[in-house]
Order: sequence, then C-alpha cells, then structure tokens
Amino acid sequence: MAEYRVGRYDYPGQLPDLDEDLLPALRETLLRGDYVLGAAVDRFERAFAGYLGARHAVGVNSGTDALILALHALGVGPGDEVITVANTFHASAQAVVRVGATPVLADCRPDNYLLDLEQAEAAVTPRTRAIIVVHLFGQSVDMAAVHRLAKRHDLLVLEDCAQAVGAYSGGARVGTTSDAGCWSFAPSKNLAAAGDAGAISLGDDQVAAELRRLRHFGQDKQNEHQVVGFNSRLDTVQALVLGHKLPRLEGWTQQRVAIAAEYRERLAALPVSFQDGAGPGEHVYHLFQLRTERRDELVAHLRSSGVDAVVRYPHPIHLQEAFASLGHRRGDFPVAEDLAGTTLCLPLFPSMTADQIDLVCDGVREFFAR
Repeated sequence: MAEYRVGRYDYPGQLPDLDEDLLPALRETLLRGDYVLGAAVDRFERAFAGYLGARHAVGVNSGTDALILALHALGVGPGDEVITVANTFHASAQAVVRVGATPVLADCRPDNYLLDLEQAEAAVTPRTRAIIVVHLFGQSVDMAAVHRLAKRHDLLVLEDCAQAVGAYSGGARVGTTSDAGCWSFAPSKNLAAAGDAGAISLGDDQVAAELRRLRHFGQDKQNEHQVVGFNSRLDTVQALVLGHKLPRLEGWTQQRVAIAAEYRERLAALPVSFQDGAGPGEHVYHLFQLRTERRDELVAHLRSSGVDAVVRYPHPIHLQEAFASLGHRRGDFPVAEDLAGTTLCLPLFPSMTADQIDLVCDGVREFFAR
C-alpha cells in the first residue's frame, strides 16, 4: 500500500515476466473468446494436481465454494454436524451452514494456534459426519492424528488449505490425504489469482466427476443437467494467472520461510511469542503471527512508523453475529478468544528487501524499548 514504507503485499512482485509471458497469453485468450472452462483451466488443474501429488484438482470460483461443493459432493447436509475450529476465517463455518449442516466448534491449541484434536474428539456425537481442519496462517495440522480420530468415529475429513499451499504434514502435501482439500487463490494468498479463484484436490474419481458436474450447472454436456448444480467455475483468465505463477511458488515459499526465520531470530528476546510447533516444511508463512498482550498499541505504533501490520480474525467464529444461533457465549473457547485479542500479522512477502525487514524489526524493538 502506497502510504506505507512496508505494505502488506507486493502485487508487482507476484508477476515476473508479465510483458513477455503472461500478457500475450491473456491477449490471445481474450481475443479467442476462450473465457469459460477454457484450455488454460485444464492445464492448471493438471499442473496443480501434479505439484500437490494429488490424483485430481477441480477448479472452482473461490475457496469458499471449494468447501461448499466438497461438502455437497461428499453427501454432507441437513441433520449432519461438522466439527471445525473456532479461530478461523468465516468461510470455514459458513460452508457448513450453506449445505444445511450444523457447524460444531472446538477450541485451538495455545502453542500452534491450530485445532485442538482432543477437544474436537470430545465434540463428536452420533450426528457428526465430518471434520474440517484448517491449516491456519500456513502451518499444517498433524494429519496423521486427524485421520486416526476420523477412523475411530467413521468421519469424513476435509482440509481447509486456503493459507497453506505447499505445506507438508507427515511427508505429504496438505490437501492430498483426505476426502477433499479445499484451496483459495484469492489475491492475498501465497499462490494468488487476480481475483477470486479456488480448487478442490482429491483422489476419488467418482467424487471428482461429481464436482466437475456440480460446478457447471449440474451438467456433463451442455443442456443435459443430471443434478441441480452451481455456477462455480474457475475462470480461464484466472487459470492463466495461476499457471504463470505456479512454477515460481517453491522459490517464493523458501523466501517466506527465510524471512520468518529472521523475524524469529531478531525478535526472540522481546516480550512476544510466535506460532510454534512446525517441523521442516510444515509452515509456508502465509501470515506471520506475533503475539503480545499489548497488541493494539503495537499495531498503532507500527502503522505510524510506516509498517502496515494488521490484525486477522479479531472475532472468533462463536462471537460473530452470523453464528449466534449456535448458542455460544464469551468464555466458551478461551484460547481462540485470547488469540483474537493478542495476535497481529507482521508484513511478510517473498520480495521483501533487507531494508524493509529492518524497518519492521526496528519498529517492534522501538515499541518495547519505550
């Protein structure tokens, strides 16, 4: 953002070789009229599935629709309960409501900020049909433990991978070992489109075929509608943008990890804490979280110093008006509530310069030295 010396994003830095590569491809597509489910969509789906190590990737128009369509295709609906975590983006719970099921919340852990699996298991009832785990801020959940829980209770497993493209859990990329991995490519994401876009990764041929049918008005062929579907197709232009960026993703991730390591090293002596517990490859640092009891003061100081720090998820799911019908009160999920009041995101993007990193670290140190 222009008013900050260190902004939240660097959109030009996400578009290498724009004039030589991407713009000619966009121009050709625009002039040819290959706008809906064009050849670039199929190419990106295949490339993304290959990158993940998944059998299928089905492009849709957003990460939110990825969750909704995946739940729908897996048969989750009215009368079912779906467990997910209280500290997440609205869409993780919204999707459950949109298919007519009931979201059941569990608290997160204070060390890694991720779903507390013991509390999730305690929330299982005879109506529980599925669990949605969220790889929050870019750090992966222990999927082996999730699958053991799911096997004990015969549950479907969906992964909200919106913030964790490229992360590993137990040697496999997230989104590849469950019934569905749900991806967002919104402009702020590590792999970002130039607008809304999403995908679903999975291994089941039949469910993949159902998802392709559902996203396209419930039809396999034009005007032959087998089911009442959705209008949720990955746009061809967005597929071109994503396909242009995908080969650079691993390098960008390495830069994110290096910047995060520098933040941790340079700020470790201060009265702050970080999201912990990630092994090698298990955190891709979509967002770098800093935790302090003086969060709001620090955010104000950094912004006045030209650093665009931001608070993500200041209100956990159970305290939002949209989910008042769940009947929760303040105090029901104390860890999520504490994180909502004490965490902030420091700017982190692959093209950050040494001077920009200095500005961020100096700003944090200056605040605590006052």
